[in-house]
Amino acid sequence: MPGGVASTTMSSTTKTSSKSRSLSNDTMEKDAIEVVMVEKASSTAPSSSRELAYGGDDTLPPPPVLTADEERRLWRKIDWHIMPIITIMYLSSFVDRSNIGNAKLQGLLTQLDLTGNRYNIALVRVLVLKKFRPSRWLPGITVLWGITTTLMGLVKNYPQLVGVRTCLGIAEAGLAPGVFFYLSMWYPRHMLQTRMAMFWGGATLAGAFSGLLAFVISFMAGTAGLEGWAWIFIIEGMATVVVGIVAFFVLVDFPDTARFLTPGERAFVIHRKKYDRSSVGEDERFDVRHVWAALTDWQVWLLSLINMSVITPVYGISLFLPFGFNATISQLLTVPPYVVGTMTVVAWGVWSDRIQRRSPFVLCGQLLCLAGFAINISAAPIGVKYFGTFLVVSGGYAAYPAMTAWISNNVAGQYKRAVAIAIQVIFGNSGGAIASNAYRIMDAPRYLLGHGIEIMFVGMGLVLLPLTVVTYWRINIRRERRQQEAEEKGVKLSPEALRKLGDRAPDFRYML
Repeated sequence: MPGGVASTTMSSTTKTSSKSRSLSNDTMEKDAIEVVMVEKASSTAPSSSRELAYGGDDTLPPPPVLTADEERRLWRKIDWHIMPIITIMYLSSFVDRSNIGNAKLQGLLTQLDLTGNRYNIALVRVLVLKKFRPSRWLPGITVLWGITTTLMGLVKNYPQLVGVRTCLGIAEAGLAPGVFFYLSMWYPRHMLQTRMAMFWGGATLAGAFSGLLAFVISFMAGTAGLEGWAWIFIIEGMATVVVGIVAFFVLVDFPDTARFLTPGERAFVIHRKKYDRSSVGEDERFDVRHVWAALTDWQVWLLSLINMSVITPVYGISLFLPFGFNATISQLLTVPPYVVGTMTVVAWGVWSDRIQRRSPFVLCGQLLCLAGFAINISAAPIGVKYFGTFLVVSGGYAAYPAMTAWISNNVAGQYKRAVAIAIQVIFGNSGGAIASNAYRIMDAPRYLLGHGIEIMFVGMGLVLLPLTVVTYWRINIRRERRQQEAEEKGVKLSPEALRKLGDRAPDFRYML
């Protein structure tokens, strides 16, 4: 246990078993703690540093030791092997998802007769989550959605567009939860948002990059008898296929199989991750109870709803941003807000890890989104509304990495965390489906319905966020008090019991 209960096994060990009662309803936590082992500390027996580091589990090998400079070099080495390809893959994904907005400006609506709400229905994602080796699963789905995006350039009517777009949703569905879980298996909780911000910054930059790229590609209209919007899909899809093929050769799996690390470095990373959340490590064995634990955990649902309030505005931005200008100007106007948003994403990510807090950045992002949508729903001049888009892009895109890092930080146990991340992504993409259907062509250019729905979601997040933070804070305070009482009495849970409890263990502290 953190703070350590220095104890050694005496010749006569007293064992008792008991179960703690559930927490009060106002904390919404069922903290059923089973006391498996009670050990009395001997005043004459020497204490062990290994007991302090491992919560008393002296069956484990001693942790590797690196100097501060060696550790910094190690994490930089890992960053260079992981983050560039992950960022490029996610950038490709975001470009391929958002290019339908750029294609719309190049005549997609009239060519395929996408009247009324048909354009929006084609944006709905199909959610499929499967687990394979990261070095095979992530590149594999990248190649698949690249091929699908390329085929979108050959569609001739609305049914074909819906069919191909649905296939794209299926192919891309595994990327986001896969990347979130993948990074959480490599980096300690206090380093996670910076890395989340790096690859999510790629998605933000894609908002600017896709507009510039679409502007250049539009000049290919008429080549090979295809319209400009068709070439947007074809070229961007082929580029994604290349990215996926490269990823097959450069993406690594998990620390224990990373060949670019020395044995000592692998041991260090595994140790840092294993004992990042608890003094005895995470439960790594699959059991159906992990799925049930995630489904019945109050924090998973609250954080997923907050995430929905964050990601829904992100999906809505590309649907109203053009402001009714001609295609060329509209493509170029999308660039500045996303450039500013990218800088905000990275800066907030580094800052959040430095102070080890997530909720303040989610709150600030929500407030920026609220202000931006309030400006855009008003009768303000176009220039003022354009400024509002800077607020929405910066707030929405910068808050999202904080949300993904937050749920990864506060859910312990590899399989429980994987299920929790999947639930969070499902909620987020459901918000995207709502946003895509809220911005109807008939409501242009004010989009009162769309902006109103976005404000409603942001408001929901602003209500749930303080509730979640206060609940975390109360649980942390109570655990601190109970842990001190247990140490004074010489009571200690066995390492195996702590591992099974995961984020409900008495030594686990929720990040605020």
